[in-house]
Amino acid sequence: MVVLAHMFPNADVPVVQLSINAVQSLDYHLDIGARLAPLRDQGVLIVGSGNIVHHLGRLDMARPDSGYDWAHRFNEAVVGALVDGTPDAILDLEGSADYRNAVPTPDHFLPAIYFAGLAKATGEQARVLVDGYAFGSLSMTSLAIG
Repeated sequence: MVVLAHMFPNADVPVVQLSINAVQSLDYHLDIGARLAPLRDQGVLIVGSGNIVHHLGRLDMARPDSGYDWAHRFNEAVVGALVDGTPDAILDLEGSADYRNAVPTPDHFLPAIYFAGLAKATGEQARVLVDGYAFGSLSMTSLAIG
């Protein structure tokens, strides 16, 4: 995971990587995220890496630091659910008009669902660490709880 290389440049922490089953429902992944919550009591840092909005087919190099309207709407809806403490609301977004543009394939979005499950299980609200967009169709949002 590239993110960890920046966080721990000496590679002195153990890492367990989970595979994502993209054919399972969002509910399935929300449940797995909730099941990871007890690991935090054992001192385990849980990191998810992906993008809330990730559509490489819609990249626009003329927009290096901005996002399409649909990218903003979808990203803000996901972040809103996590920051407001209503992580279950993220599941309703699968039926939103912006979902197909924001999530053409689930692989980059599912880490956000795991994160929502973790937030739900702990009752903690997320906070935004980094916010921004790149090339129209990528959100660069980073969130944390705890």
